[in-house]
Amino acid sequence: MSRATDLIQPDRGQDAIAIHLVNKEGFADFARDLSGPQRAALDAQKFTGGGYQTAIVPDEQGWFAIGGVADPQSLSSWCMARLAEDLPAGTYRLAGGQPGPALFGWQTAQYRFIRYRTDEDAEGPRVLLTQDVAKIELVTAEARAAMLVADLVNTPAEDMGPAALEAEATRIAKAHGARLEVVQGDALETGFPMIHAVGRAAARKHAPRLLHFEWGDTAHPRVAIVGKGVTFDSGGLDIKSSSGMLLMKKDMGGAAHALALAELIMASGLKVRLHCVVPAVENAISSNAFRPGDVLDSRKGLTVEIGNTDAEGRLILGDALQLASEGDPELIIDFATLTGAARVAVGPDLPALFTRRDQTADQLIAAGRDHDDAPWRLPIHEGYGEWLKSDIADTSNAHTNAFAGASVAASFLDKFVGEGIDWAHFDTFAWRPFPKPGRPKGGAALGLRAAFHMLRGRYG
Repeated sequence: MSRATDLIQPDRGQDAIAIHLVNKEGFADFARDLSGPQRAALDAQKFTGGGYQTAIVPDEQGWFAIGGVADPQSLSSWCMARLAEDLPAGTYRLAGGQPGPALFGWQTAQYRFIRYRTDEDAEGPRVLLTQDVAKIELVTAEARAAMLVADLVNTPAEDMGPAALEAEATRIAKAHGARLEVVQGDALETGFPMIHAVGRAAARKHAPRLLHFEWGDTAHPRVAIVGKGVTFDSGGLDIKSSSGMLLMKKDMGGAAHALALAELIMASGLKVRLHCVVPAVENAISSNAFRPGDVLDSRKGLTVEIGNTDAEGRLILGDALQLASEGDPELIIDFATLTGAARVAVGPDLPALFTRRDQTADQLIAAGRDHDDAPWRLPIHEGYGEWLKSDIADTSNAHTNAFAGASVAASFLDKFVGEGIDWAHFDTFAWRPFPKPGRPKGGAALGLRAAFHMLRGRYG
């Protein structure tokens, strides 16, 4: 679906168009060495060295490009992304240095979701050369993982139901020698009752299922990656408004992150015993939909009173986290587009992070900052967990006040993670409402690189 292959290539001295990076402070010195016609060309393009500005300047060989950055000596993932978006198709080389972290944004800047487009232009790619050959494979794998998240999230629910998630999980597992197990039907109702209850109202072609596979040496530390796979969320009988449903194709964004991260882990050969778990459902409305006030059994054995059918993601994650805990992993990381409260708290750019251990939070935040994917930690506060008390069941799935929605949801999930297990929960938006250089509008990987590089730090 995306169009991005071989956008980063080894620099072997082949012909390439030069790119110069400058900032406002250094632009005057840079321009002094240019000819009069070249300075006139920059003036005509109103180039001043400001961030994300681009310009083309004629020279004896044809032309070269200039990009405005904050600091030419300290590059980010995104500092060359606007160049990748704006420049003509061709092969490019950064003058006077190596792109480093900008290799990632150079690729994601050229992402296009073209599955349903008939008028997509046929312009070729912009290729960037680098002498850091050892980085190419890893940074390309990271960019493709981010694009996979975008592809899956951007696909409408009719074409990205539970069966389509199963097909994607099958592809990933098969490519790396893992065997996907799919639980559905009577086995799902018996073994994962909350997943079954949430998904049972969907049409047969979108029937619920639990997807999971394992990979790696059994002698290595066990790590579980879990992703919420609600392929469309109507809200159930507590139905959302029409505007509230417009983006609900993205409610499987957690599953997209989990599958992309699992593929990245396997492709990178991290020394872990990986367990990837994805509960896949559509939260639909029908005569057999679960109801407010119902009490559901769970795989863990806890009973859950339904305070709100639109708080369904935490239900399916509860059963999935219990399964992941049964393998006694050293670490569980889950991703979920779980609460609107997280977006109110930290906005669309920052995934809200919850962890049991401070050290794990510190490692994830540091890895995110180092790779332009920083999460923001919110608390799992024991006092807020009391708001989930039920008069007739072990717990409710939703609280009745308007406070701390993301933290309360995390407190619910915490009940289903095995005692003593290191656990991190990303409440991610999985969507970018406004485009930025290297970050197109639409499905977005938020928290993916933070998690991956934290895992590389522990198990690389």
